[in-house]
Amino acid sequence: MTEQQANIPVLARSGHSGHCTRCLTGLPFSLVTVDSSKLPLIFYCLGSLDLLGTLDTATKESERESWRNDIWGLHAGGAWGSGFKPSWYMTGSDTKNDPQRTYETEFDTPHMIVTYTALLTLAILRDDFARLDRRGLVTFLRSSQREDGSFTSDPTGGDADLRLTYCAFVICALLNDWSGVDVEKALGFVRRCRTYEGGYGSAPGCEAQGGPTYLAMAIFRLTSDSPNFLNAVERRQTLRWLLQNQDCSGGFRGRTNKDADACYCFWCGGAIQILGATELVDNVALASFLGNCQFRFGGIAKAPGEHADPYHTYLSLAAISIFPPSESAGGGSWAIEPLDTLINAKSSTAQWAKDHIPSKSM
Repeated sequence: MTEQQANIPVLARSGHSGHCTRCLTGLPFSLVTVDSSKLPLIFYCLGSLDLLGTLDTATKESERESWRNDIWGLHAGGAWGSGFKPSWYMTGSDTKNDPQRTYETEFDTPHMIVTYTALLTLAILRDDFARLDRRGLVTFLRSSQREDGSFTSDPTGGDADLRLTYCAFVICALLNDWSGVDVEKALGFVRRCRTYEGGYGSAPGCEAQGGPTYLAMAIFRLTSDSPNFLNAVERRQTLRWLLQNQDCSGGFRGRTNKDADACYCFWCGGAIQILGATELVDNVALASFLGNCQFRFGGIAKAPGEHADPYHTYLSLAAISIFPPSESAGGGSWAIEPLDTLINAKSSTAQWAKDHIPSKSM
């Protein structure tokens, strides 16, 4: 798509900011089914405000302090280590405000994805991490790695796919401590997730998808000082598969022969950025697609005509941060804060986490 052909709508910044602040105060009916995963939802809401640069104006300091304390109410430790639990519905009211509380049963343990999102959310809120049990976090990582190198969602079992490996690796990177994981065994699991197309599935034998491919690229890069973590043939094949997923609408699809979806604009686009090939993406077409995914009452949906949600809103903004349209193409309203693609957070937030999460005494 040429700049002359582009018709990029204005990015409805205030509408998207309002959508996220409304979801922070109360879920719309369409999202009540994710109540048990409120913490990741809060990350998407606050992450969107962070990328838009409206966090301080859209929220009050008293609200941010309340959210910090509520998140610490999910911090729990025990025999399998410490981390953060999925939601307050599993937390007794008598222990909610004790950040060092212990779990009592196998159903009360920390969760890998939630621990990742909790750390990034606290970084968005500029917490000092004085209450973080760092040694317990290392134990939690160690307790969650399986013999095949993969990680489970919690130490007692659950899902075991590339999402969990990615979260474990980001946590290690933020801690600046890799002693809790067997890196080579984990990388072996990731390599077995590669498919004949050049993409990566969620687990060995699964179909290639944009999300797992991004996760694989980020995992490799987090443990490599060189961007050449794939050989020349592998890199060319992976890039070809990723780039062919940008369809005629300008958006990216997550799997071969599927429709474009706003979230995959980040998952596929982020993988392309990690591979150092952003110049091969049509930024104008991408912005045009995402612009058409904007919901009239604020927020960004998975596809044009769908209802918005914080997940697609955040990932769409993250994609635009990587691939901003030029002002000459009508992209003046689309300026988004810079993103740390490996950590998946605003660059300054990722830096805050890297500065404050490691312990000098570990």
